[in-house]
Amino acid sequence: MEAIKFTKMVGSGNDFIVITDKPSGSLPKLAKALCDRKFGIGADGVLLLGKSKGADLSMRIFNADGSEAQMCGNGARCAALFSGRAKSRIQTCAGIVPAEVYGNRVKIQITYPKQIKLDIPLKVNGRTIKVNFINTGVPHVVIFVSGIDGIDLTCLGRAIRQHKQFLPYGTNVNFVEEMGGNFIRIRTYERGVEDETLACGTGSTAAALIFALKRNLNNLIRVQTQSGEILKIYFQRAGLDFSQVWLEGSARIAYKGEYYV
Repeated sequence: MEAIKFTKMVGSGNDFIVITDKPSGSLPKLAKALCDRKFGIGADGVLLLGKSKGADLSMRIFNADGSEAQMCGNGARCAALFSGRAKSRIQTCAGIVPAEVYGNRVKIQITYPKQIKLDIPLKVNGRTIKVNFINTGVPHVVIFVSGIDGIDLTCLGRAIRQHKQFLPYGTNVNFVEEMGGNFIRIRTYERGVEDETLACGTGSTAAALIFALKRNLNNLIRVQTQSGEILKIYFQRAGLDFSQVWLEGSARIAYKGEYYV
């Protein structure tokens, strides 16, 4: 029997199991077992942290279904807090992510946003809707709605996540409602979790940037997640180009323990 030491962390409603020693066996299989909310610890994903030659630490993220993601915004913020450094650089599969820690507030710089496409006509469940696409380290669809609480997120989110337009890797899906000024609400169907999550860092960033393009805004967007927390997205914009994109929110350690394989 193998004992795996872990730390359970929460970033704005996204919860993660942090491990620092690479265990034996299949990481995808282990991630599924660890994230199981009935028979495991329970989490949206597993963060495997380690040493890095070009940064202060490395981070690999495994989703609850065992798939590996290139990047996770709230996961990177948890990794930064876990590192114990006021400032750090985190090596991810999407590139190096700078991070800054202020107590329980953590800011990370999001990798350069790319593949921006606005108002894509998409046929879903027999009707055509307009969606927006952006990659903020991982792919995201952003859809503006009214009455966000009434959206059948699981059904519609799954249909768009698996749509042929986004094959072979699929996409995360974000439903966004404007709340006035620079304030929006968001609900996210996360690829790899295959369900709604209480928060998504890269999704909130994607929603904020698309909203900025639609409303010709700059500098700061506030995004209220399903957990109730408001994430802050800072950026500079010149036309369709973004730079200095930072994501800020809370992160904390919930508990530590051992999991027996």
